Amino acid sequence: MAREKQPEAAADAEGTPERSYREQLDFLNPIAQPLASRKLTRKLYKCIRKAAKHKQIRRGVKEVQKFINKGEKGITVLAGDTEPIDVYCHIPIMCEDRSIPYAYVPSKSDLGAAAGSKRPTCVILIKPHEEYQENYNECLEEVATLPLPL
Repeated sequence: MAREKQPEAAADAEGTPERSYREQLDFLNPIAQPLASRKLTRKLYKCIRKAAKHKQIRRGVKEVQKFINKGEKGITVLAGDTEPIDVYCHIPIMCEDRSIPYAYVPSKSDLGAAAGSKRPTCVILIKPHEEYQENYNECLEEVATLPLPL
């Protein structure tokens, strides 16, 4: 049995090829609405990278939930492929109650990588900062125009 797992482990060590945006859409949860377009997803990842460089992000369900409750503002980005959905299905409701814009992106591993982490993450709160304000405002405007689920 241990021998069966070795080829799998070797494939993981070599690094699996990145999945395209289209392929990632196959693994989405039913609650992943509003979903960011491919272009908006790239902009959000870019904004997350800049925010992480300036330590202006909150990552993980527990931390994001705590700071939303404290009244912190920003853009909430959720991963659409998180299982089970019970882990973070309350975050969009909290965001709507506090008028915080949110959007789903297709991959939690890409979301974690954009934050500068080797581990996947299912939710990130991007805080505004003057160093990347133009990029942040652009993302904020596009995320705010996404239609909210009913």
